Amino acid sequence: MTWAIERLEAICSGEGDLPPIVEQLRLGRLDAWGEGWARKTWTPHPSLDTADGSLFGGYIAALADQALAFATMTVIPADRHYRTTQLQVSFLRIGRNAPVEIHAQVVAATRQMITVRASFTQAEDRLIAEASAQQIVLAAA
Repeated sequence: MTWAIERLEAICSGEGDLPPIVEQLRLGRLDAWGEGWARKTWTPHPSLDTADGSLFGGYIAALADQALAFATMTVIPADRHYRTTQLQVSFLRIGRNAPVEIHAQVVAATRQMITVRASFTQAEDRLIAEASAQQIVLAAA
């Protein structure tokens, strides 16, 4: 079992501690994962409400970075780490302060780069945003 798989298992089971930044931003945990994909539901905390009840785009970007990292962790070799080198988020509809389903998947992987995509949906599979990232694969320190 790799360091990444151990971490995913701990996060998904609720046994592992979340990094302080994840706690501070209220990004939450992972619901499920498998090789090449990760899934979670995120429910905005009431303190994150905007004046009009829409979702703050910066939170969607932070959630994208987290979900895309989770998907990357499902395929990263045991002797490697990764860093996000590019993150793009496209906002398609106004998201409301309600649960968001986030699905991330690996779309390509080489020895040096992993490309991942994520979709963000709300009620009735309404697509509100899409994100993609490139993760550079690095030797473990």
